[in-house]
Amino acid sequence: MERSVTVALPRFRPAQIVLAAVVALAPATASAHPHVWVTVRSQIGFSPDGKVASVTHDWVFDEMYSSFATQGLAKPGELVKREVFAPLAQENAGGLAQIGYFTTLKIEGKTAEFAPVNDGDYWMEERPDHLVTFHVVLHLKTPTAPGPYFSLLVADPEYFIDFEFDDNDAISLAAAPSGCSASIAKPKPLADQDKQKLSESFFTNLAPGSDFGFKMASRAIVACP
Repeated sequence: MERSVTVALPRFRPAQIVLAAVVALAPATASAHPHVWVTVRSQIGFSPDGKVASVTHDWVFDEMYSSFATQGLAKPGELVKREVFAPLAQENAGGLAQIGYFTTLKIEGKTAEFAPVNDGDYWMEERPDHLVTFHVVLHLKTPTAPGPYFSLLVADPEYFIDFEFDDNDAISLAAAPSGCSASIAKPKPLADQDKQKLSESFFTNLAPGSDFGFKMASRAIVACP
């Protein structure tokens, strides 16, 4: 019997991420963190006077999540279009706003604040390779001079979701001042014995505020000498 399924991107509460549908779908693969994998492409936008003005994300979700999220939303052989995903994109944009879109932009040692997103600033769609993409533009509340360098971190502190910058197209700069450049700083890889410790009990017993996901995340570094 065909069943109707409504699936959101990981839903967010103040201190908890809920993705019960995906975990129930694949209990064998969801036995330990992370549960969802996201490939990140980001663009830093600058204002005409050379200030950092926006961060644009394109998040590509893993095959398992994408398959479940698109189930029953399009006819066989067709892709799920943006208009079909629109209610879900709106729901996720609202939920993500409560936790800052997993995005930490630090300029001159201060964390930038983002303005509320507009309806035209986000969308979801299924790509030809059947992976789901979530696109969002985050505008800074106050465009800020870049200083000599600044950093961009995209990470889930609880490591429920593993965000990784794309190996080939991680970060780009739009209308940046002359001389600005971007690079990716990756964390030190875990030793094999440490990887074996990453069970659900490990994450359950972590002290509040340990922010393990930040330790596992890469950072984009933008230098503007």
